[in-house]
Amino acid sequence: MTDQIQQLPELTVERALLSVSDKTGIVDLGKALHVKNIEILSTGGTAKMLRDAGIPVTSVSEITNFPECLDGRVKTLHPMIHGALLARPRQADHARTISELGIRPVQLVVVNLYPFRNAVTAKPGDLEHAVENIDIGGPAMIRAAAKNFENVCVLTDPGQYKTFLEAINGPGACIRPELRASLAKKAFLLTADYDRFIAEHLDREFPDKQPYGHPDDQSAKPMSPPDYLSVDEPLYQSLRYGENPHQPAAVYGDPGPYIDCFHGKELSYNNFLDIDAALQLGADFLDTCDALCAIFKHNLPCGVALSDNTVDAWEKAFSTDTVSPFGGIILFNRTLDIRTVEAVDRIFSEIILAPGFDDDARELLERKANRRLVLIKKWPEPHTPRIRSITGGYLWQHEDSGFERESHSVVTKVQPDDTQRKNLSFAWKVVKHVKSNAIVYAGNQQTLGIGTGQPSRVDASRFAAQKARFFGHSLEGSVIASDAFFPFADSVEEAALSGAVAVIQPGGSIRDDEVISEADKNGMSMILTGTRHFRH
Repeated sequence: MTDQIQQLPELTVERALLSVSDKTGIVDLGKALHVKNIEILSTGGTAKMLRDAGIPVTSVSEITNFPECLDGRVKTLHPMIHGALLARPRQADHARTISELGIRPVQLVVVNLYPFRNAVTAKPGDLEHAVENIDIGGPAMIRAAAKNFENVCVLTDPGQYKTFLEAINGPGACIRPELRASLAKKAFLLTADYDRFIAEHLDREFPDKQPYGHPDDQSAKPMSPPDYLSVDEPLYQSLRYGENPHQPAAVYGDPGPYIDCFHGKELSYNNFLDIDAALQLGADFLDTCDALCAIFKHNLPCGVALSDNTVDAWEKAFSTDTVSPFGGIILFNRTLDIRTVEAVDRIFSEIILAPGFDDDARELLERKANRRLVLIKKWPEPHTPRIRSITGGYLWQHEDSGFERESHSVVTKVQPDDTQRKNLSFAWKVVKHVKSNAIVYAGNQQTLGIGTGQPSRVDASRFAAQKARFFGHSLEGSVIASDAFFPFADSVEEAALSGAVAVIQPGGSIRDDEVISEADKNGMSMILTGTRHFRH
């Protein structure tokens, strides 16, 4: 196909159609076209702006012999316009037809679209405003010009004007076919994204399917799986490589509203994954008044703690595992002061995330050029879709977004006291972010031992207890959280032998009675939540 494009002739522009919503740079472009003696056709506000700048313009209504009507809904939807965009003058039958109909071809189309995204953001819930900002004529012209890139050049973004002007001001004053094809591709991507966003907005406003949960359940998730999965996000940033140096990688979409890496090297593929994992955990603690510190390594928490200040939160989180945090990612939910960063600075960390940095704290942290500092601008929203690729397709699900439906029933003879309840709630939030099979021991609002990614749940429990003891933590009086049910009583027995006095888990095993009986046998309290939090 590349050879076929290269064989197309160069294009000389004699006639241009300009009709834009975003008028950035349109006057300068109009002046440049006028200098080249290119006839300019235009509509509405674009025509007025060009005329006010002293640029001669022919109104589209003069070409169509039909006025703009229906509050501007119909301007360019006419054979005299679309014939000019779709004609192939080098083909004899096309040339004969447009001659008979008095249609003169247009070689340049400059069109961008009504700002539907901005409109629905500015006036959420206003259906009339949203509908009136659905562009019809613009996409029709863009698609016609892009289809006929053999004979037409289409510009859909003010950022493209410079490249176009360099072409017509260069040797031959012509537009090469490779540039026209590239611009046509971008035009189709624009209209596809535009239509997708409208369809998704209308689907949210008028869903065809029942949301998750019971109709009376106010916490039901807001949407069901879409009939068609459309992922159409612009390139945000090319990355040096992916998980490994031989893998090309990039970021799509717009992380900008959430994070700002204001110091250090550009974020890598693995950095983005680690930051996302940390932000998701932080978002589950938005209801706390305490300072949170969470340390991640390879996408997994290796220490999490709450305290009344960030220094103590750091010391408690770090004490969970004083080896793994080297080169890790550290998240705080409060602005960092100099005392905290002096403590954190004792080890090498690759990324520090916080919603703010005091000036002296920032100055100290910026002394290390390789350390990335990331400002948390906004926490992740609940109920957002998550997409993963698999061989032959994609998996779609909502984010595991909270604990609002959980029952938290005490099923043992012993009731947890208030301190145990606080620690159980803390451990339950943390275990959600540990890879399955996941076990978390906690006490004093901090993680004591984390068992992650084991094929056996009892192995995860043993691993968590071993790590706790290795780093000098007593598990006497601790609590234990399991992300899924205990299939056998052995994990509870293991927890009791380690010193745990309270358990939180989803329940749902056919052996729940045995598991509960084991807890009663050891004088432990147990809470069943009814909700599993697997992470694969």
